[in-house]
Amino acid sequence: MNNAALLKNPKQRKLLFSAGLSWLFDAMDVGIISFIVTALTLEWKLSPQQVGILTSMNSVGMVFGAAAAGYLADRFGRKKVLLWTLLIFSVASGLSALASSFWVLCLLRFITGIGLGGELPVASTLVSESMPASERGRAVVLLESFWAGGWLAAALISYFLIPTYGWQIAFVIGALPAFYALYLRRAIDDSPLYQSNRRQVASRSFAAKLGSIWTSKHRRTTIMLWILWFTVVFSYYGMFLWLPSVMTMKGFSMIKSFEYVLIMTIAQLPGYFTAAYCIEKFGRKFVMITYLVLTAASAAWFGTADSAGMLIAAGICLSFFNLGAWGGLYAYTPELYPTSVRSTGVGLATSVGRIGGVIAPFLVGYMVQRHIEISTIFIMFFVIILIGAIGVLLLGTETKGKELTD
Repeated sequence: MNNAALLKNPKQRKLLFSAGLSWLFDAMDVGIISFIVTALTLEWKLSPQQVGILTSMNSVGMVFGAAAAGYLADRFGRKKVLLWTLLIFSVASGLSALASSFWVLCLLRFITGIGLGGELPVASTLVSESMPASERGRAVVLLESFWAGGWLAAALISYFLIPTYGWQIAFVIGALPAFYALYLRRAIDDSPLYQSNRRQVASRSFAAKLGSIWTSKHRRTTIMLWILWFTVVFSYYGMFLWLPSVMTMKGFSMIKSFEYVLIMTIAQLPGYFTAAYCIEKFGRKFVMITYLVLTAASAAWFGTADSAGMLIAAGICLSFFNLGAWGGLYAYTPELYPTSVRSTGVGLATSVGRIGGVIAPFLVGYMVQRHIEISTIFIMFFVIILIGAIGVLLLGTETKGKELTD
């Protein structure tokens, strides 16, 4: 089956687009907070450490959301958990517009993170299980490409609306996906693979599934995925949630910083599309290692860039390769576990990654407050990303063209 055949299959196309829109809304909410903290730093006089805490709260919630949703999706079905996670983060995002203090906003961002963290592994598992082996990797990368659309929407909302109407309007818009859940309720179904194995999948306890992913058969895979997820999420949230703030620290105005980050965000789309092509052409390991190494090089370049042109060029490369790696990550992970523990295994790997997403923004805030150079901070990301690439090289197995196992 080629690209055209995938697009001509109405059921697969509808699932990919429907799940993709929920993914877009998820990304929009994550992206918006990076711009909101820039505005809140000026309005609420937040310290760099407070900025780190606020941006980390999303990821704290995502740690719990990813782990819980992975198990619940194995027990109650992918569709039900996808809908509930979408509702949780939409409602919490809307309520964030009413926050009157720093700690109230932190609490609401934690609840938002539970929904966000739960939705992503469930959506990728649902799409992965619903596609044929020859197109599965490409389909999941295309699903992940909606993330770039969400970040682009966040950048546009922030650039055009926040300076005029305030940061609250961004959170109000973040509540709109609650209405989309009503459409998804009728638009999508659980995957045939899950439905045919539902009794076996649902009957196993969480402890049994946790033990299963650490048996000799899956231990190597689990170690590799946990290293990979931690390093990728650590670097992504540490770099991208701080991008607008880093630009202002380099001497640009808030509006000009938003404009430059918007330009960098556009580069995410070709990053996904090239990864979608390469992942079926050259394999999962090739995409992960190549895109991670080039992400690391781009991070080092961005940290040392000292002119607007160099910053934009480095930021474009950073967006291109980092988000291409993300697409490969979501395609690769569900293929490494059998159906009986797939969603649990994906959820736990994602949850470990989110721990990196908790640490990184807070650590960057601490380093900025200690007046550590931006170049040093990005060299740290360079090293962390290379560790992830080495983990895939040494411990990863190729899954290109393989059928998902029951």
